[in-house]
Amino acid sequence: MTIPETMRQVRFDGAGGPEVIRLETAPLPQPGPGQVLIEVAAAGVNRPDCLQRAGGYPPPPGATDIPGLEISGRIVAVGNDVGHLKVGDQVCALVASGGYAEYCVADAPLCLPIPAPLSLLEAAGIPETYFTVYDNVFTRGHLKAGETLLVHGGSSGIGSTAIQLAKQFGATVYATAGSPDKCDFCRSLGADVAIDYRASDFVEEVRRLTDGKGVDVVLDMVGGPYIARNISILALEGRLVQIAFLQASRVDIDFMPVMLRRLTITGSTLRPRSVELKSEIAESLRQDVWPLLEKGAVRPVIHATFPLEQAREAHQLMESSAHQGKIMLEIRK
Repeated sequence: MTIPETMRQVRFDGAGGPEVIRLETAPLPQPGPGQVLIEVAAAGVNRPDCLQRAGGYPPPPGATDIPGLEISGRIVAVGNDVGHLKVGDQVCALVASGGYAEYCVADAPLCLPIPAPLSLLEAAGIPETYFTVYDNVFTRGHLKAGETLLVHGGSSGIGSTAIQLAKQFGATVYATAGSPDKCDFCRSLGADVAIDYRASDFVEEVRRLTDGKGVDVVLDMVGGPYIARNISILALEGRLVQIAFLQASRVDIDFMPVMLRRLTITGSTLRPRSVELKSEIAESLRQDVWPLLEKGAVRPVIHATFPLEQAREAHQLMESSAHQGKIMLEIRK
């Protein structure tokens, strides 16, 4: 297999808005022990990419500063100590960075097979969102069949994944979204109720829907004033899972409800974790979620696809919040 010496990749020319995105030619990265080199077919565009571009979410030490957290493609080279993968395998992979490029290094334990019903483009939209949702909703949030989940931003990539998985695992799902069309989208994915937060107060709606009991789990990426409001609608022994802050991360909170209702407040970031910790999530996905993907019960929903040279436009769409589902870069058809 002939591998070129150079490739195209996206780089951020300093911290700032989408205008700092530029395309460049660079040498190919080389896989180290336990790693593979992937000829990238597609890469997902995610909110953390925009945060990195703005200067707020740097890659972990030792990782490339090229953006991109999830990819799909074909393995073209294998490093030492890789036993279960070989050149020619098609995989999707969670990466710490480097996805916005024609070739990308991935850790072998974080590479997963392409589910049979999905294209390479669709499969590239799995890793970042599915790793995040599974770990936070089910491992940290302990959502169980018969419980209720409130998903904020239900029409986002994270939200659309959380709705589908929670329904498949037997939960009742409420979602918030910012327009009637987005609410329709959430319901089409399985949300039992979608709340237009611009037209009604989600706190009042949740109290009405649950007869005042509240929900068992809230998945939130908004923060700011939502934190106290989320706490106010958690049921006895409910769990608030915080995964991002579109608004403030510092707020004044009355913790008395946390004590009185025995609530749990948790959260996490995925990118800085060790390969070993991420591989535990990968194995859980292989066992619990891959069968659902294989039979088409859940799938990533693609809203828009851009070529690599239009990464700037992809970031503009992400920051507009006009999308429903995933935004993708198609790098090789």
